[in-house]
Amino acid sequence: MDKIIENFLLNFSLNLKNYRKTYGYTQKQVAEKLGITYQSYQAYEQMKALPSLPIFIKLAEIYDVSLDSLIGRD
Repeated sequence: MDKIIENFLLNFSLNLKNYRKTYGYTQKQVAEKLGITYQSYQAYEQMKALPSLPIFIKLAEIYDVSLDSLIGRD
């Protein structure tokens, strides 16, 4: 796997988990807010998948952060 993509996945998955816990949400609650399955959301936190652009944008809206913040670039 390309190192840049690997770093993106790691930062993204860690940030997702941290934001979710900060807001007090469960994985299931976030998945419901996104309109996706629990398993799909879980895969994002486990570095097994990346969200589509619309889901990525919606995650930033849920946590009121920039897209850069989600991947640790701020």
